[in-house]
Amino acid sequence: MTLRIDIAGVPPERLCFAASPLAELTAMLHVLASPEHHPQLAAWAAGVRAALRPELAERLQEAEFLWRSSRADFLLPAAPRATLAEELDDVDSLDDDAYVTSALITTCGSNRLFFAGPSPLADDVARERALDRAQARGALQEAFAERLLADPAAVRARVRETLQQCGETFFDAAWPGIAAQLAADIRLKADLRDRHGFGEVLASVSAAVTLDHDGERILVDKLQDSATTARGSGVTFIPSVFGHPHLVTAHAPGRPPTLQYPVAARRTPGPVPLETVQLRLAALAHPVRLRLVRTLARGPHTTGELAYAWELTPPEVSRHLAVLRRAGLLTARRQGRYVHYALDLTAATALGADLVSAVLR
Repeated sequence: MTLRIDIAGVPPERLCFAASPLAELTAMLHVLASPEHHPQLAAWAAGVRAALRPELAERLQEAEFLWRSSRADFLLPAAPRATLAEELDDVDSLDDDAYVTSALITTCGSNRLFFAGPSPLADDVARERALDRAQARGALQEAFAERLLADPAAVRARVRETLQQCGETFFDAAWPGIAAQLAADIRLKADLRDRHGFGEVLASVSAAVTLDHDGERILVDKLQDSATTARGSGVTFIPSVFGHPHLVTAHAPGRPPTLQYPVAARRTPGPVPLETVQLRLAALAHPVRLRLVRTLARGPHTTGELAYAWELTPPEVSRHLAVLRRAGLLTARRQGRYVHYALDLTAATALGADLVSAVLR
């Protein structure tokens, strides 16, 4: 399972490292939406949530699908700017189709190929398919998708206002200190590139990012096999303080590939009984179950969604989920006629930080 980025003929200066206020803000918002992914930031998340005005907390909840399980592409700037306002202006310059497609991918828990046909803004069949997928994710997702498709301009303006309010409430005060850490990491990357070449730089980004033998492709260990090219555009690497342990990518057609990576890793050891370890390792040893776990680490999914994503039958998925549940690696929650399964990150963390980092990439 690899993202392959073709960099053949791309000059070194087009493989750039830059800090992004918008990417860091939405990494913070992901922590607030999914604190279980970031136990080391639990105190920070609790403090920020306690201080939020009720109206802003409501705004964050209604738009959290843009950053909860995955990140909408437009929240990872391929050309980072110095300020949040400038980056939000760049988002405003996107046409409605590009914005809506990116937003629906994260809201519906689908992939870009699902929206490769007619635009749901113009085609009734595509619109109903998108709403059906959103409904399967939950009532809040369905409501957000309905508002987005009915009046994209209003939703876009409200999301921007929400991000601006987050800036005023907690981001602006934190950003100078964060920016200093990011700048230090960027200087380190430049030194590594000058002294040892681009392969060493990638190794310092993440163990999951490597250069192929020919030096013509960047290989990124991600959930699904896909490929893109950096020819004519380059690759943007965005360091993040709040992004740990995630390695987030954006590689929509027509835009430069972009990766956000954590500047530091933190280990959270947690010993468990040997029998439990054996049971869980046996459950994770099957390649299909490992793929399901990597999907479920990003958020709850139904059996039908997992079957669709991995081209399996629902009975096959159910059998694999049963093994994972017996090992105590999953949680299940019924919502209407759907049962949503998710990875139990507490159980996974007990197996080791490396496992959690791998499945959350």
